[in-house]
Amino acid sequence: MTQGLSTLGGQFTFPGTTLTVQRIGYGAMQLAGPGVWGPPKDPDGAVAVLREAVAAGVNHIDTADFYGPHVTNQIIRQALHPYPAGLVIVTKLGGRRPPDKSWQPAISPQDMTAGVHDNLRNLGLDALDIVNYRVMGSGHGPGEGSIAEQVTVLAGLRRKGLIRHIGLSNVTSAQVTEAQAITEIVCVQNNYNLAYRHDDALINDLARQGIAYVPFFPLGGFSPLQSSTLSSVADRLGATPMQVALAWLLHRSPNILLIPGTSSVAHLRENLAAGQLTLSPQTLAELNGIAAAVAEKH
Repeated sequence: MTQGLSTLGGQFTFPGTTLTVQRIGYGAMQLAGPGVWGPPKDPDGAVAVLREAVAAGVNHIDTADFYGPHVTNQIIRQALHPYPAGLVIVTKLGGRRPPDKSWQPAISPQDMTAGVHDNLRNLGLDALDIVNYRVMGSGHGPGEGSIAEQVTVLAGLRRKGLIRHIGLSNVTSAQVTEAQAITEIVCVQNNYNLAYRHDDALINDLARQGIAYVPFFPLGGFSPLQSSTLSSVADRLGATPMQVALAWLLHRSPNILLIPGTSSVAHLRENLAAGQLTLSPQTLAELNGIAAAVAEKH
């Protein structure tokens, strides 16, 4: 069953590009094995999820070659190559996974260049639509410091035709400004959700510029108090808490794009159905109170 495309939250065109995507996309991280390491338990199931997503109208897939490592990109290629027209694959650089399964920065010019070639080879592409520079910060917060060297390397790879557009991940607003002085930035991917709203001002600023904001951890960091509010709203709407959290993000700002990940077709269909949820002003006010309650506690 192909859903009407309007049900995937509407469309968004990345600034200065011809790339138009449905606002509900798909994040591939969970296609790898436990701990984002090694192959999945059910390789056929992983392929099926990707094919189902594309059949349902999803045309924005988020990945990284250090997921697995190499695993998610190889599954994407197996499932979808030759890629359908209009599919936008967004990948990221800045990390590597040594054999101890840790997450390490990979930020030298040589690391960044090798990372682009790894992505091209494993995805089976001649050029990457969008590459995000992922700053490896502490925990789930952004890393501090200058990112000029890494963004300059990406801008050079773009001039060579290996990258079409550049984005940022896990960054501060100061780092966004620094990067924009070097090259055009089409998207920013940060930790943001109903409970964790540190980027409200940045989202508004990016919206004014027509730049996409892509939240990761759409349900991360919830305390029992917050999830009870979310659950009661979900019960009232006949939806799941995850669907309500995703719908709230779609309502929050027109430049927000979603990349929920799952390795289950049933869960994928649930996530995509969030685009059909309408939240009344009263419901939005109730959900907005979740972050206010967190702020009071800190």
